Amino acid sequence: MRKGWTLAEVSHRTGLPVSTLSKIENGKMSLTYDKLARISAGLEVDIAELFSPRAAIANGGVPSGRRSITRAGQGQAIETDNYDHLYPASELLNKRFVPIVAELRARTLAEFGELIRHDGEEYAFVLDGTVEFHSELYAPVILHKGDSIYFDSGMGHAYLAAGTGPSRVLSICSGAESQLIEAMRGTRREEAVATAKVAPAVGRNATRKRRA
Repeated sequence: MRKGWTLAEVSHRTGLPVSTLSKIENGKMSLTYDKLARISAGLEVDIAELFSPRAAIANGGVPSGRRSITRAGQGQAIETDNYDHLYPASELLNKRFVPIVAELRARTLAEFGELIRHDGEEYAFVLDGTVEFHSELYAPVILHKGDSIYFDSGMGHAYLAAGTGPSRVLSICSGAESQLIEAMRGTRREEAVATAKVAPAVGRNATRKRRA
């Protein structure tokens, strides 16, 4: 632990069992956003630092001539009610833009809930399937594979899966990564519940584990 705390101390600060913390530390357990938020608060660090503490320690959080290669199927996997996200280059902190590969789950606005808003701008390129893009200032638009859209992400927006097959989008966002993750929690901000499952997966295949 960077602050010299034992697992027992971290357990006391977060309310999570030592055995659970040990499995998380060794990449043997996925965890809900609720647990991730509790660990972040208990350790008194930004959520983004939990993704790659070694990079933060080595560079002091300051970019300097860095690069990152993400192989197919690798990255930081985060699951929410509306999207399955894969964050490439997740070991780099303080990026000027954040790439995200998202597989869309929701198929209606009723299912999606409140539109998402976050700071910055966003570019999205449809990798697979058909996407129905909604925003609060424009009429819905259908995007097919190979289509793209650029917009102000402070405007409420939602990507919906259209058609029968899977729909995947590559989004490039200019906001801070931790703020983006917080925004993706959707409408139930007061509920620190398992709407997002995190699988620490940098440097290995991001295997998603559905937990009851």
